[in-house]
Amino acid sequence: MDWGTDLWDQYDVIDKHTQSGLDLVERYIKFVKERTEIEQSYAKQLRSLTKKYTKRGGKEDQECKFSNHASFQDILNELNDYAGQREVVAETMMTGICMELTKYLQDLKYERKTHLSDAKKAQQSLEINLKQLESTKKRFAKEWGEAEKATQQAEKTESDLNATKMEVEKAKQHAHSRTHTAEECRNDYAAQLQKYNKEQNHFYYTEIPQIFNSMQNLEETRIRRLADGYCQFSEMEKSVMPIISKCLEGISAAGGKTNGKQDSLLLIEQYKSGIVRPADLEFEDYSHGIKPATSESSLLPQRVRPKLWPFSKKNKSLAAEDFSHLPPEQRKKKLQGKIEDLTRDLNKAMDQSEALDKMKGVYEQNPQMGDPSSLEPQITETAHNLGRLRGEIVKYETWLAEAVGGEESSNAINNNSQPSVLQSARGNEYEFDEFDEVETPIGQCSALYTFDGNSEGTISIIEGEQLSVMEDDKGDGWMRVLRATGEEGYIPSSYVQVNQ
Repeated sequence: MDWGTDLWDQYDVIDKHTQSGLDLVERYIKFVKERTEIEQSYAKQLRSLTKKYTKRGGKEDQECKFSNHASFQDILNELNDYAGQREVVAETMMTGICMELTKYLQDLKYERKTHLSDAKKAQQSLEINLKQLESTKKRFAKEWGEAEKATQQAEKTESDLNATKMEVEKAKQHAHSRTHTAEECRNDYAAQLQKYNKEQNHFYYTEIPQIFNSMQNLEETRIRRLADGYCQFSEMEKSVMPIISKCLEGISAAGGKTNGKQDSLLLIEQYKSGIVRPADLEFEDYSHGIKPATSESSLLPQRVRPKLWPFSKKNKSLAAEDFSHLPPEQRKKKLQGKIEDLTRDLNKAMDQSEALDKMKGVYEQNPQMGDPSSLEPQITETAHNLGRLRGEIVKYETWLAEAVGGEESSNAINNNSQPSVLQSARGNEYEFDEFDEVETPIGQCSALYTFDGNSEGTISIIEGEQLSVMEDDKGDGWMRVLRATGEEGYIPSSYVQVNQ
């Protein structure tokens, strides 16, 4: 069964049906385009979200060493990759479906228009032949009627006794002429009828069936191409599913990598100071009498304040090369890490020196391969580098030994029940403030802003809090204050307003 055989007389139906097929292709292209826009917008929002919550730089890099922070960063990275796959889906749908179907639709419209135009031309040609047939038929009928009248008139004239011979002859010639003309019209009509029947047969049994069958093939091809587009809609999504699954598995794996115990140990390793807890304070018995005051400040009631970590304002702006600004435990780790780095550099330099020596030996044995003297600058530079690295290692090893000895000395001091006096582990390189001596505040100030004292020697203050100034700003932007709770330490000078 085909359109040319069964729908030979349904031109309008075929026209409408094929047009609805074109409309469907256009609707599907528009649908896929809107889908790609949704995918692109979704991917863009996901990328913005991951960028917003991704940490960068400074303290945040330190936090990422902890498993729960690192896992969240891994999740953000996986989500960013997931967003990339949504972009891939959008791009492949745009190129593989929208662009391909749009190009095919243009060709389809042109081919359909050509077939419909051919059908109309064939119809118009048949109608022209039919009009010519009707015209020759009418002329034949007219001429045949005139011939019959002329024949009847000739017979009437011939039977008329009063008619002359000339009149009779003339009537007969006229009748013969009209009959001859009618015969010619009859022949024209017969020939035109035969031509029309042939054209009509070709139109209904050959031309129109071929056109309609071509349109049927065109329509069936359109349906197959559209079906492929339907399948591509799913296949393109499936193509990225393995990668998306890996992203989701990565997110699950990131969640499984978190380890609370490990993070706690890491925090201890990073911030363990190595300082021994202060011993108990001795009881001072004033019932036996008060010792004579040696200064005006000694008459003030004694105030016990918590000990601060040795805090040096000189080291605040510039970190010492020997890491003396750090707590003992952290200092040891930094020095050990520095020694390990220098040792690796030393091993590399030694390998390079050995290679240069071998190369020099080869050049000396085979002068054609190179000039041994050309290696002298590199050998000299490498030897100088070796000496420098060895000196650096000795220097840091000395500092490490002093740091270890300083920690033992500090432990001994704390165990001897002298927590109020902060001693130095390395001569005068640490500047310790003896806070247990009673000091008189030199003024009062009000906190303008809240400050979180996270580093050693600093304290936290709250906006609006009243503070006692124990040491004024010496030009480095810091001042020492005392809180009502007895907590004492340094704060930025710009965070407070000194009361007049």
